Amino acid sequence: MPFAYAVALTGSIATGKSTAVKMLETLGLSVIDADTIAHQILNEQHIEIARLFGKEIVQEQGVDRKALGAIVFADSKKRKVLEDLLHPLIYTHIETLARVLDKKKEPYLVDIPLFFENNRYPIKKSLVVYTPLSLQLMRLMERDSSSEVEAQRRIDTQISIEEKRQKADYVIDNSGTLAQLERECKRVHKEIEKDFT
Repeated sequence: MPFAYAVALTGSIATGKSTAVKMLETLGLSVIDADTIAHQILNEQHIEIARLFGKEIVQEQGVDRKALGAIVFADSKKRKVLEDLLHPLIYTHIETLARVLDKKKEPYLVDIPLFFENNRYPIKKSLVVYTPLSLQLMRLMERDSSSEVEAQRRIDTQISIEEKRQKADYVIDNSGTLAQLERECKRVHKEIEKDFT
């Protein structure tokens, strides 16, 4: 049974998940990164992407993710077309990696941004990196140089961070400083280790 020792790591856009992941890796947790796998598969599927969304989306270095994102975030039907193409391929790849890690009989993280939205992975435990919506919005606008309307639209494509927080088994609060985030990661790492021994 794959995912026996897995904890799904999720959050929402601009909640600081990437920073938390690096800290948790430093503490010794292995991480399967769904985004990295998705980018790899996206580029592998460049011919189909060009057919579905237009040739201008594909450049020499691969799929222009920003241009593709602008299309799919503005149109839920097009987003579904993209998800239907990519998600089964991503799932198969992640499941293969999970089977390898399960053999170690140690907890590991599967970083899945849309874990709750897609409800695709049979992972029993989940960890959410949490930031209040106001801070999430501000960080996203700063990070992407986007307007408040654009940032809010992207946030609205996901389940709210408050709802994710309620569903999670573990929560890392990332509304403070980096030092506070580090303490939160250490605390949650200990909880995970305890739960899997």
